[in-house]
Amino acid sequence: MTYILLHHSGCSTSRKGLALLEENGVQPEVRKYMNASEALSVDELKDVAKKMGASSPRAFLRDKNAAEVGIDDKSSDEAIFEAMAANPKIIQRPIGIVGKKAVLGRPIEELLKLV
Repeated sequence: MTYILLHHSGCSTSRKGLALLEENGVQPEVRKYMNASEALSVDELKDVAKKMGASSPRAFLRDKNAAEVGIDDKSSDEAIFEAMAANPKIIQRPIGIVGKKAVLGRPIEELLKLV
């Protein structure tokens, strides 16, 4: 099965996560979701949440950037998914996906749970 890594090369944790996978013999399909051509849709983000076993996008919301785009404690899940699709910098990274499972690589060793 293909290992997909939602990756932001400008993030040191994401770079470390990619390096960890490669050190462990995993050559993931890297999706640079910050690039407009590889951006995640609302439906794809909902699928990621489902694969993580999460009931809310808050499971992978980058809190420190959320307020910049108007997301707060009262924001609905739908509003958060829409904000994530429009502003990918509020998506926590890296995220590993294999088949019907996904994990947030925080700490990066979590990415190895899918190997």
